[in-house]
Amino acid sequence: MQPVNMLEAKSSLSRLVEAVEQGHVPEVVIARNGRPVARLVPLADAPVGRRIGVARGRFVVPDDIDVHNAEVARLLMGGAAR
Repeated sequence: MQPVNMLEAKSSLSRLVEAVEQGHVPEVVIARNGRPVARLVPLADAPVGRRIGVARGRFVVPDDIDVHNAEVARLLMGGAAR
């Protein structure tokens, strides 16, 4: 597809997005003053696997991990260190 000038892209954005979304064109190149400056491309499909729990079993969380929570909270809220 020939580059689309900025004014045309602005006035027909929904049509251009639909063309890319439907696979009618692989991409739309947008030009400013005849110089290509941007590409409109479809997003890749979302990853299939679950992200939560990917590190399960790779390290051990110590039992005393929350021991200093009150002090950290105080410091973050502007309290002085002891």
